[in-house]
Amino acid sequence: MEMSAARRWWILVVSMTAAITTTAAVNAAAFLIPQLIRSGLPVQSAGLFAAAAPAGLLLTTILWGALIDRYGERRVLLISMAGAAIALAATVASFATRAPLYLSAIGLFFASAMAASGNGASGRIVVGWFPASSRGTAMGIRQTSQPLGIAILSLTMPLLANRIGLTAAMTVPLIVAVVSLILVWAFIIDPPRPETGPAATAAQVNPYREDSFLARIHAVSLLLVLPQGAIWTWGITWLIVGLHWAPATAGLLISVSQLFGALGRIAAGAWSDRLGSRTAPIRWIALAAAAAVGGLGALAAIGSPVAVVVFLIASVVTVADNGLAFTAIAEKAGPFYSGRALGIQNTGQFVATTAAGPILGALIHATSFGAAFAIVALAPLLAYPLVPSDAKPADLPEAAPSTP
Repeated sequence: MEMSAARRWWILVVSMTAAITTTAAVNAAAFLIPQLIRSGLPVQSAGLFAAAAPAGLLLTTILWGALIDRYGERRVLLISMAGAAIALAATVASFATRAPLYLSAIGLFFASAMAASGNGASGRIVVGWFPASSRGTAMGIRQTSQPLGIAILSLTMPLLANRIGLTAAMTVPLIVAVVSLILVWAFIIDPPRPETGPAATAAQVNPYREDSFLARIHAVSLLLVLPQGAIWTWGITWLIVGLHWAPATAGLLISVSQLFGALGRIAAGAWSDRLGSRTAPIRWIALAAAAAVGGLGALAAIGSPVAVVVFLIASVVTVADNGLAFTAIAEKAGPFYSGRALGIQNTGQFVATTAAGPILGALIHATSFGAAFAIVALAPLLAYPLVPSDAKPADLPEAAPSTP
């Protein structure tokens, strides 16, 4: 079908709301913890409460990918967003009725499990509706869903929790899910894909059996996400504990770094479109990440004030590869396998990001902030030789020509 350029970009924006819903469902608990602790909840119990939602995403992402491959993006997104909204409404009700906290944790588990399709489905929509010449830029924009989702939660939930209560705070992710459900129902159209003939038969061949491209991209992404997780998890602690910054000032710097990181993802995608390559920029980003995080470690070790500037650079560079890897995987896997391939990618990165927190914590305890950052800088150096050359994309129907 023909589709105007304006409508194509609008579909991208709508698909991003689904990814923002995933981010909101997974991270909502983190913005309730300060109020819960102030209300007397032990820190250990707060940690268990916060772990419920990520567990839901971890267990269901690949399954949602398989369903997307079989039934298409629109149908799966409607079921997913509706399920997330119902689970979030139940969580709001549990807080409103002062039910035991474990029931709220169960609600967040199911909300995250249901919302987990948003990342993979929105990525497939970008690949399916955008031509290769603008696909990298579009995917870079799609990758800003995570910082946008975090920004929405951070600007609203702590304030509502403190001034009105936990019930009011939990309405924020619920509203996000309901808005996404309405927009998906009104505007999302499944991208075209081959249904019959040789192209469809070829596209249904398992891409993991053809060559090592997808496995190498997964491995590269796991290594590159370690410094990203280190910066995200321990950056604010380094600023407050290591440099003795005021929490408000440190929080402001982290917010600025998130904004720059989002812009960096878009720039990396546009760069890949101009080069006509997804993997060549990843090589340069790996080297830049090693230099930035290694420089941060060295400067932090000697107490240089320049370390803060390098921290901002590292915050941008370490997230720039995400959209490129996502695009490369979807293009290679094709319309019949990209849901599962993106599910594997998301699950692996999520596990690695989660592991980066305690790994770096142990390194900081054994050495120092500077030494720990320097050690983590080895991960992108290991990733560099693993980056594959560009793969021949699977048979993707060309995006319909733009009409005015």
